[in-house]
Amino acid sequence: MPALHIRHARSDDEEALRRLDRDTWSYQHAVSPPPGPDDPFFRERSGPADHLVAELDGVVVGYVRLGFPTELASNAHVRQIRGLAVAEAARGNGVGRALVRAAVDEARRLGARRITLRVLGHNTAARKLYESGGFAVEGVQPEEFLLDGRYVDDVLMGQSFITPGTTT
Repeated sequence: MPALHIRHARSDDEEALRRLDRDTWSYQHAVSPPPGPDDPFFRERSGPADHLVAELDGVVVGYVRLGFPTELASNAHVRQIRGLAVAEAARGNGVGRALVRAAVDEARRLGARRITLRVLGHNTAARKLYESGGFAVEGVQPEEFLLDGRYVDDVLMGQSFITPGTTT
């Protein structure tokens, strides 16, 4: 198996990440409409610095997007996984697990006290992946989305890096 390499995204990753996003999109894991062929991957609030990229033999095969759950200063101690994708051909090789681990490490490096995410209730593979990375279900919003004719739960997951009740 080729060596997996996780690194920060660069602006020249735009086209590879845009293609990966289009190729992996489905209502299994997304609530927004499918990306168009000319839609930018990097945006004002999620540029290269907000993405970690997985490469196998120099080929981009996955990414994880980190951001803030809100724009509130009182919430700036929390990071959120705001997107994760792995190319179909690379699945089952630990790419997703490595990206989740890298996102947790990056959140810690940035000084976060917590990391959270939202995942669709019917996406059991993703939920298991996140659980294996130390995330626990912290809430469920039943039937929060109507996707492809079905009502789907929004599952909130997270993990803390600081013991609750401490201030350091």
